[in-house]
Amino acid sequence: MVVIRGATTIARDEADEIRGAVKELLEQIVQKNGLNREEVVSIVFSSTSDIHSYYPAKAAREAGFESSSLFSAQEPEIEGGLKLCIRTMLFVEKNLTPKHVYLRGAKVLRKDIAEKINVAIDGPAGSGKSTIARLLARDYKILYLDTGAMYRACAYKILKDGLHPEIEAEAEKSLENLDLDVVYEDDVQKTLLGGTDVSAFIRTPEISMAASAVSRYPFVRLRMVEKQREIASRQSCVLDGRDIGTFVLPNADFKFFLTANADIRVQRRAKEMEERGEKVDYEALKQDILRRDEQDSSRAMAPLKQADDSILVDTSFLSVEEVLQTIKRRMQEKI
Repeated sequence: MVVIRGATTIARDEADEIRGAVKELLEQIVQKNGLNREEVVSIVFSSTSDIHSYYPAKAAREAGFESSSLFSAQEPEIEGGLKLCIRTMLFVEKNLTPKHVYLRGAKVLRKDIAEKINVAIDGPAGSGKSTIARLLARDYKILYLDTGAMYRACAYKILKDGLHPEIEAEAEKSLENLDLDVVYEDDVQKTLLGGTDVSAFIRTPEISMAASAVSRYPFVRLRMVEKQREIASRQSCVLDGRDIGTFVLPNADFKFFLTANADIRVQRRAKEMEERGEKVDYEALKQDILRRDEQDSSRAMAPLKQADDSILVDTSFLSVEEVLQTIKRRMQEKI
């Protein structure tokens, strides 16, 4: 027995709207999966709590699914969830790889039944976005693309060349023949410069500040963004940064903006540094983070900014697990 899933939305809670939407959805599922209607053993429907005027199962019978057993249920009301949505599962006695169908803005999250999803997580330094992005990608078994590492690698090269990242002409000279690549081994991103893995050398405060300066330059951002979009266009992934939802992937399926108060962000970053065996000057670190916030928010091209359609999550007093579950719940509500 194979299960084929689908979903659609309606414009209004009216019988004709439901009839038309259900007919369109079922016909596309049958067509895309090369089915005969007699091969559909059973069809289960669920509809959001704002749909009352007509049973989707009755619409399926009227659409010609005469030999299938039918069932309709209503979903509980979920704040922020997709409105006027009808979902279905077709149980089919046929050996096939199911092609699931989602129409009229209805979406799916599960990677095993989705063609591709992109998740954008933005926020200032120390808000927890990188940690959450990694965990989210792990849980949904999709790619985590550490965009910040790409800019850090650019900064690392400029400094290694003995040039100044704050001087645009010098940065451009250093990066003119940039040989930067991103590879994935055992679900871990490795950032390569000239074929050498520099992942372990690009997490210092000096590199952080230099990366913030370098990321302001249009020639750098456009080059990095082009690569990030190319990766996201061909596979499901989670990206974190400062302008993912506003500039890099403005059409991402899910967008979040993480924030936290400055003192807590300093504490988090200090803990990371101490765990790496580095000495921490808390006041200097706080000034670095505040200065970086200002740089990122005021840059002319793609500044740090919450996208209008992103979900704000204040992580100040939440554990990592609480933030992760909040994001997963909000993603589930949307679909």
